Amino acid sequence: MPLYNRLKEYRARLGVNQQKMGALAGVSRQTISQIERGDYSPSVTLALKLAKICQVSVEDIFSYEEDGNNGE
Repeated sequence: MPLYNRLKEYRARLGVNQQKMGALAGVSRQTISQIERGDYSPSVTLALKLAKICQVSVEDIFSYEEDGNNGE
């Protein structure tokens, strides 16, 4: 699933490491790392929490792009 994110960029703007971001969001450092690498797609609830922590909209952090086949 092509879900892209800018979480690392927004986390850096806040000046927090993955451990602190995880603590703020109620998840592990490993979860934050997996999201940033694109290996894990967060739940809607977690995406909303992360956006609130970063004080931006979910769309500022996460974007979804179709694969271009349009179902053909």
